[in-house]
Parts: sequence; C-alpha cells; structure tokens
Amino acid sequence: MTAELAPLLAEVDAILLDFDGPVCSIFAGHPAHDVAAELVDLLHREGIDIPARLTSETDPLEVLRWAGSIGNQRVTVLAEDALCEAERRAVKTAAPTPYGREVIVAARQAGLPVAVVSNNSAGAVTAYLTAHRLTGHFAQVIGRAYADPARMKPNPEPISRAVKALDVLPSRAVLVGDSLSDIDGARAAGVRVIAYANRPHKVEAFRSADLVITSMGPLAEALVRRCEQADEQESLSRGGG
Repeated sequence: MTAELAPLLAEVDAILLDFDGPVCSIFAGHPAHDVAAELVDLLHREGIDIPARLTSETDPLEVLRWAGSIGNQRVTVLAEDALCEAERRAVKTAAPTPYGREVIVAARQAGLPVAVVSNNSAGAVTAYLTAHRLTGHFAQVIGRAYADPARMKPNPEPISRAVKALDVLPSRAVLVGDSLSDIDGARAAGVRVIAYANRPHKVEAFRSADLVITSMGPLAEALVRRCEQADEQESLSRGGG
C-alpha cells in the first residue's frame, strides 16, 4: 500500500484531514448515539415536532442536518449550540487514531501544509489539537459553518476554502476522510481523496476514492519515505555542486 500511495503523494502539495476518523474518534468516550439522543430530547422538550425516524438516529450531525432543513433558524441554533457543547465535552475523552499523529508530523516534515476540514465544530477540533500538542502542525482548521448545516460536507465549500487558504491548486491537494461525504465533497471540489476505511464494510463503499486505506500507518510510512527521498536528493545535489 505504501508503494501505491507514493505516486499520488508525489503529485500533491497539501494534505487535508477530516477530523473524526483520520485524526481521532471524537465520540469514543461520549458515544455519538447518546449525543444524538440528547439533541432529539432537547428538540422534543422545546416542543418541536420530530419525525419518528429521528428518534432512532445515531449520528448527531444528522440531527443537526434535520434541524437545519425545517426552515426555522431558532431550532437550528438550538441544535447547533447543544452539539457544540457536546463536542467540547467529547474531545476530552476522544481516542487518537492509530498512526494519525504520525501522519500529521510526517506531512509537516515532508514540507506539506496540513489542514483539518471537519463537519465538527472548529472549537472542538482546536481544543483536541491543543490538548494533544498538535496545533503547531496545522496551517488551517476549517470546522462546520455555525448554524448552517447545509454547508457541511458533502458540500465542497469547506474543502475549497481550505485549499484556497493553503494557496494550492485543488488538483494538488488530497483529502483523507472516512465517509462518503468526504469522498463526494472532495470530488466536487476537484480535490483528490484517500478514503480511510476504518470499518470493513467501508472498503467496498469507498471504491470511488483515488485510494482506500484500512490503516493510517501506510500513509505515515509513505510520507516518511517522501521526506527521506527529498533529503537524499538534496544531499546528492549538494554533493554534485
């Protein structure tokens, strides 16, 4: 897999990372289904007419999407604020993704700017990066737009914003994500995509990505190798001068 990653990485100038998945499992200690239930309960207590299907929703981001779809900004803000608070609590017990840190550090050592592009709140992402001493490795943190869930991935807007902030061409950037929303958003933004299939059933579902990995380890190895090759070339260049 490292060999398959090398040609792709040789053609990119920036790494974009989804947060929940490639970097950490944000809801490891505060399960996503509990957060989704909390949001549904909050909306119910506020007298919001909730569809039956929402009561069994396990993804809090989908609850937020629904809140944004009904055309009532008060409800959207209510759900957004509650989710932001839940995410701030969740990052305190988030579980780092194996080799996620190594990917981040290796990318920076290889001279590639790194950005987070997440459907989680920027505040939660920044809190995690600060707690894990990773802030200095990131050139940009792009979280979800406040109380505007229609702008979350698969909307390409946050990905395009990250690419513009890093001052690279979309075709020279790659997004590492673990969802179809990441793949679809990257495609729409003209960005390459490495799909992180952190569950077996995702491997087949992610066939439309440029590459599929089942561990962040090979990506870290490929980035380290890229750095080593650059050092070797520089050394040869100096020797030949």
